[in-house]
Amino acid sequence: MDSARVTRMRHWVERLFPERHVYLRSGGETRGYILSTRKQIMLAGTASVLAGWMILSTGSMVFTSLASSSADREIARVTAKYERLMADRQARLNGAVARLSETAGSVDELAQAVEHRHAALAMVMANFKGVPGAEQALAPAPPLPETRPAAERVLAVRMDQERLLAKAENFATSRAERLRLAFRLAGLNPGSYAGRGATGLGGPLVDARDPKALASILDVDEGFAARIQNAADNLSEMRSLATAAEKLPLARPAYDVRQTSGFGLRFDPFNHHPALHSGLDFAGPFLTPIRATAPGVVSFTGVRSGYGNTVEIDHGGGFKTRYAHLQAFSVRPGERVAVGQRIAAMGSTGRSTGVHLHYEIWVNGRPQNPARFVKAGDYVQQD
Repeated sequence: MDSARVTRMRHWVERLFPERHVYLRSGGETRGYILSTRKQIMLAGTASVLAGWMILSTGSMVFTSLASSSADREIARVTAKYERLMADRQARLNGAVARLSETAGSVDELAQAVEHRHAALAMVMANFKGVPGAEQALAPAPPLPETRPAAERVLAVRMDQERLLAKAENFATSRAERLRLAFRLAGLNPGSYAGRGATGLGGPLVDARDPKALASILDVDEGFAARIQNAADNLSEMRSLATAAEKLPLARPAYDVRQTSGFGLRFDPFNHHPALHSGLDFAGPFLTPIRATAPGVVSFTGVRSGYGNTVEIDHGGGFKTRYAHLQAFSVRPGERVAVGQRIAAMGSTGRSTGVHLHYEIWVNGRPQNPARFVKAGDYVQQD
């Protein structure tokens, strides 16, 4: 029964790929070629592999482009949302100022309320110290000259508090969203990192989750307390994501180089057979500095089969990077390195066709596409 089935299968294949004779005439000479069934099957298989590789490459490019475009649209949406909120709150504040003027409200009471608001706002602003761009974005407006009426000067301070709080909310939310999108570009779930390494906000901003309770503790109105808590929550998430991102391999391993081969299926440059390429190749001048893409501990320096001179770094959390085909080492096993620190020089050792760097990223023992992490790092660095 099996023999008959094999025979039928062979006949079917021979009918699908019958032996063909190809004749080429050139310069008065005629040459004949025989395309056997076996050769036709090999050609068809090669064509299928090439088509699959082209489909995967095109899909990857389209996905990356759509992810980047979606990220920019999301940032624009968040920015527009907070601009509308700022305009609405400014209008309500102007109305309150007008009513206060009509009723000749107490300047002393207003000044006391402003002082309480200032203390609450200072708790949030203090936690923005060290955040890139925060000092310029959250700078207070210069005070009015003392020649202006006291009520007008106090109201100006209150208006500036509203402006600063709105900008703090917008700043923290936009940065947190940008970091979340960068994690997604790298193929990571930002929710898994949002609670790691958070610096935490102290005092009532952590203890009082209810706006009413927080308003009572800070001695401010409930609406202002809710906005203070919202800004603090967004800031806490932003800082925890930023701390996690600093430990991930998002930096470039070399500069002034060009990428020559990507991650995935390709034809091996030595045997010309399809094979999985588990990293990125970057070509550059001989002895181009190679740098650590994240802080970590050097776990290996030496020769690995096929890779030649190799440096491997353990970044913790299951992340490891490998740098291969190197000419010389600048570090040794057990040494702690910082992001951007020089660890080696580019060469052409091992199974290499020329001077280049082979760069890999591993997560929990599985190779990842380093292009995702490079693109995510470039996105985080955008202004």
